[in-house]
Amino acid sequence: MMEKRSLFKEFTKGIVKENPVLCLVLGTCPTLAVTTSATNAIGMGVAATLVLVCSNAVISALRKVIPDKVRIPAYITIIAGFVTIVQMLVKAFAPAINDSLGIYLPLIVVNCIILGRAEMYAGKNPVLPSILDGLGMGVGFTAALLCMGIIRELLGSGSIFGFQLMPVQILIFILPPGGFFVFGILIMLANKLNTRAGRKVKTTPCDGCPMAASCSQKAEKCGEKEATENVD
Repeated sequence: MMEKRSLFKEFTKGIVKENPVLCLVLGTCPTLAVTTSATNAIGMGVAATLVLVCSNAVISALRKVIPDKVRIPAYITIIAGFVTIVQMLVKAFAPAINDSLGIYLPLIVVNCIILGRAEMYAGKNPVLPSILDGLGMGVGFTAALLCMGIIRELLGSGSIFGFQLMPVQILIFILPPGGFFVFGILIMLANKLNTRAGRKVKTTPCDGCPMAASCSQKAEKCGEKEATENVD
């Protein structure tokens, strides 16, 4: 029973508590770029989720084989392989979405959400929890993109999934300023939801960064924290 609860927790944490977009503020570039429509948002979310789940599974399975010195290049190679497969599938079965997403689809390779989960979680945990972690983070990423896509498309174009619902169109919402505005509002709502639920909201994504171990800024912060604790 405890194991089932733990696995369920690994899946659900990425949806609200540690949502990669709204709480950890990762993957901001594709989030703002592709959410001009709900269709593009779902396309990007599903593609990233597939890469997350598959790469987490393989990296977790090979975590004891991959040498520590080359783990980052190895992770990127594995992720790039799955991104290539997903891109070929999208081109074959959804060419319109491939054209809409453009360069942001192959750029999933360097998406900090995927590389961060590989370094922070999949490289240190068994296969099944890693798959659930990737699936939860992917669902959270897709949900955040879909919320932004629906709001921006409805207010900016008066439609949702191409179906016209409103005669009024506020074009700024499909432009970058509108994207930043909606993004900020959703972050505020997610933080309030976490605060009301008594959860601690993570404001810095340092632990999820694949380069956290060698980051000088993080080292300085840790040193300042230790100094403060010694003074106290």
